Amino acid sequence: MRHGGQILVDQLEIQGVDRVFCVPGESYLAALDGLFDSNIETIIGRQEGGVAMMAEAHGKLMGRPGVAFVTRGPGATNASAGVHIALQDSTPMVLFIGQVATDQRDREAFQEVDYRQMFSPLAKWVAEIDRTDRIPEYISHAFHVAMSGRPGPVVLALPEDILSAMADVADGAPANPARQTVSQNAVTEVMDWLKEARNPMVIVGGGGWSAQAAKDLGRFASAQGLPVGTSFRCQDYIDNRHPNYVGDVGIAPNPELGALVADSDCILVLGARLGEMTSGGYELFDIPTPRQKIIHIHADPNEIGRVYRPEIGLACQSGEFLSTAMDLIAEQSADRRSAPRAAYERWQQPFQTPGAVKMEQVITHASEVLPHDAIITNGAGNYAGWLHRYYCYKSYRTQLAPTSGSMGYGLPAAVAAKLAYPSKEVICFAGDGCFQMTMQEFGTAAQYGAKVIVIVVNNGVYGTIRMHQQSSYPERPSGTTLHNPDFAGLAQCYGGYGEHVYKTEEFPAALERARAASTSAIIELHTDPSAISPRTAG
Repeated sequence: MRHGGQILVDQLEIQGVDRVFCVPGESYLAALDGLFDSNIETIIGRQEGGVAMMAEAHGKLMGRPGVAFVTRGPGATNASAGVHIALQDSTPMVLFIGQVATDQRDREAFQEVDYRQMFSPLAKWVAEIDRTDRIPEYISHAFHVAMSGRPGPVVLALPEDILSAMADVADGAPANPARQTVSQNAVTEVMDWLKEARNPMVIVGGGGWSAQAAKDLGRFASAQGLPVGTSFRCQDYIDNRHPNYVGDVGIAPNPELGALVADSDCILVLGARLGEMTSGGYELFDIPTPRQKIIHIHADPNEIGRVYRPEIGLACQSGEFLSTAMDLIAEQSADRRSAPRAAYERWQQPFQTPGAVKMEQVITHASEVLPHDAIITNGAGNYAGWLHRYYCYKSYRTQLAPTSGSMGYGLPAAVAAKLAYPSKEVICFAGDGCFQMTMQEFGTAAQYGAKVIVIVVNNGVYGTIRMHQQSSYPERPSGTTLHNPDFAGLAQCYGGYGEHVYKTEEFPAALERARAASTSAIIELHTDPSAISPRTAG
């Protein structure tokens, strides 16, 4: 006989879970008890939003569900930020929420929420476990759903009496999602379309990728002579030094790349959703029938044709398509990448922006000196535009950033990344507003010895909103000014290393000192608020 919390933890071990992230709550004390003697490392966060983001980042890195535990009511509402990221980023994740006892349901008990209603638009599956002896069944299904087809988040509510009750029940088995296959004939048809096209290209993105798929993408692009663009915040799916890489099709892309997409007669969309960011606000392609011939490869058949009607739609993982394609390539196709690649390289030349600290030079320097496998994280804000433009991602899964545009993501993601890969350097870029969404998780990094470097871009404003505000309501700033703390001093409060940078030429030495430090570090860049984007002339 085991109590429900022990049964739950035993199932997690069977599913290969080695780390969970949590903010503790009395609603799932039995689960915490189960974790006490387990081989699963329990990471205690400061706020549920940060914890859920850590779990999402872990899932993104590992390709298997990241796991978070939060308490009922306020804990769950805080955690919804991470679930939303997992949804839009197609990341496998399982969120466990403590729940009121079953005999108190539907009375609006203390912190009671109906999680089926709350999370139904945000998760692939939401359920509440109603019997202790069904815990293995629910856990097995949760992990299957999170990893099947288009990966995504699953939410399970855990009534406290179900967790504390005893049951004699057999364990489940590790999840083994069905493999999605694609026929050689279908892949051959795609390759024939690309070969016959006058001006084809590839746009890659979405979830379910792997290091092998990224390697196959580079080989496929070379053999087919195809320019490859990446969807929003998927720049690490191909080595940016690859001669076929032509840039990111995201927010404010290279205008020459935008023209390439617009002028293409055939576009292979590999794994990406063609959402708002990648489609230029749904203006790069006509709805529902684009003037470009679209070939859409996506794990979810419901996504194919959802907005844009494709000429060919194949429901399979990107890696499966590429693996099959590599077996069929017999000869080199015509090279169509030279002009787009030249345009990308011109785009990489630093454009001078205002202020004593020039982000274009900061990012270029970081890109040059950091190891090829350094993991770069960021949240949302205009500061990230410099990263998108100037940082060269050289290895798969070295970019951790939310396609959902969620502020605060960078630091929790950095903590999760450093815990997963202790030997790799992890650098978080965050705006002053972005950082303050989750800056308390610097304490989590300190507690677990996760040595991360946070580069805070401090311009004293919510820069993205201020930019849009200036465009719509010029000279009427409202609600966008920030009074900030001493961020470098904050690092020191946690026993870390902190340093201020007021001039560009101070940054290289500051970065080296932070890298050499034995603790986590914050480098605070004092930037000019007029340098609102990488295109602002200095």
